[in-house]
Amino acid sequence: MPTYDYHCQKCDRTFEIFQSMKDKKLTKCPDKTCGGKVERLLGTGAGIIFKGSGFYETDYRSDSYKASAKADSEKASSGGDSKKEKKPGGAKKSGDSKGGGKQAKAST
Repeated sequence: MPTYDYHCQKCDRTFEIFQSMKDKKLTKCPDKTCGGKVERLLGTGAGIIFKGSGFYETDYRSDSYKASAKADSEKASSGGDSKKEKKPGGAKKSGDSKGGGKQAKAST
């Protein structure tokens, strides 16, 4: 249920009331001794907070951030860096195969 802020014009009191969206606005101050006219105030609202798995802060990034991240990932995947990662075991020899490093022997 939403929280609504009200302000009493007679006693100058500001208060919050939990009301259903279907409920009518208050017109009189809930203070029994006052009974003055109240007006509903415009609130800033509440931010939506998602709790639990499946909601991530990064799901709602700005377009400029997404474009920058995409450019960075394309740069990294295209080999923008001239240094190449060396694999353990040293440099490859021209006759090595990809399958397990065994060299095929030719029979005569």
